[in-house]
Amino acid sequence: MACFVYVLGSRGKGGARTYVGWTTDLDKRVSAHNNGTGARSTKGRVWFLLYAERFDERTGAMSREQHVKRDRKLRKQLLDCMGAH
Repeated sequence: MACFVYVLGSRGKGGARTYVGWTTDLDKRVSAHNNGTGARSTKGRVWFLLYAERFDERTGAMSREQHVKRDRKLRKQLLDCMGAH
């Protein structure tokens, strides 16, 4: 089953934020975050998909998620790209 690691971005009153996660259904998961039924930390914001990677196995996706969460430089670069659009 295909799995995805994704980075969401949001700009709001509290400043710019990113969220990193993994899922088997990318569209459904992004919708859940925007509907307030995703992670608690994503409620009350409008989220945009900034980045996604596909993996064939869950273990690969989960491992990559942890690496991306720690890669603040990548997350900042993705937010900067979001600001240009």
